[in-house]
Amino acid sequence: MFSLVKRNLMLYFRNRSGVFFSLFGALISFVLYLVFLKQTIKSSWSAIPDAFQLLDNWLIAGTLTITAITTSLTALSQMVKDEEQKIDLDLRLTDIGPLAVRSSYLIAAAFIAFIMQAIVYVVMVAYFAVTDSLAFQIQVLPELILIMALSALLSTAINAIIVNFIHSVDSLGKLASLVGTASGFLVGTYVPIGTLPDFAQLLMKLTPGTYIASLYRQTLMTPKLNDVFAHASTQLTQFERSMGVKIEWSGLLTQGQSYLIVIAVLIVSAGILSIQSLKKGRYA
Repeated sequence: MFSLVKRNLMLYFRNRSGVFFSLFGALISFVLYLVFLKQTIKSSWSAIPDAFQLLDNWLIAGTLTITAITTSLTALSQMVKDEEQKIDLDLRLTDIGPLAVRSSYLIAAAFIAFIMQAIVYVVMVAYFAVTDSLAFQIQVLPELILIMALSALLSTAINAIIVNFIHSVDSLGKLASLVGTASGFLVGTYVPIGTLPDFAQLLMKLTPGTYIASLYRQTLMTPKLNDVFAHASTQLTQFERSMGVKIEWSGLLTQGQSYLIVIAVLIVSAGILSIQSLKKGRYA
């Protein structure tokens, strides 16, 4: 199976245009932030010290979430392409079996989503370090790696469930365009969740990526937030609610509660995906 995982990784990274377009949703959020959102959002929190550094980390969190969603979906397009061209039938003739063949696509997609998040994080931190003097926080690196892994696994599992119903590359391309655009809204990167009407907020709260973005934001922003709002807990709560640092249901969720939601959704998604894979393997 390792050779199939390696094959899928090489096919993804050799397709430079595919890599670029898999990052398109993340690039859109980055450009929109620089051109339109940065000054607008800062004006709402102009009294906050180091507002640009806070908002830069806020954007990085959302962009990493989008990156995992879009790159894992693009990576899974190889599974659809092989199915459409009947290449999967040849691969199933090997002694590793159809389930292992399908697993190789999922492992490659999750690995790609993880690697691309790491690359995007390094690039964005480097950019904002030059433009806004954003400091690299080495102390949060272990937790960032954990969130990147959870984000990669969750995005791959959910995308794979959807991709199992798609049997042509053309249809998947249209879906990828939709996901790339919608993901920025659904994880609260194009527009902060607190500025939207109740129905839109509910829709975002039902999106698993929102909780990944929240975990990223809490990890990247909490040390600075605690300093900035050291004597203004009410303002801190308002900021966290408005900017989606913490997600509000009956109250603001803690970081531990957000982790539990992500893990629960991942387990359910993995279960659904396993059932789908077993059915496909049985009738292959």
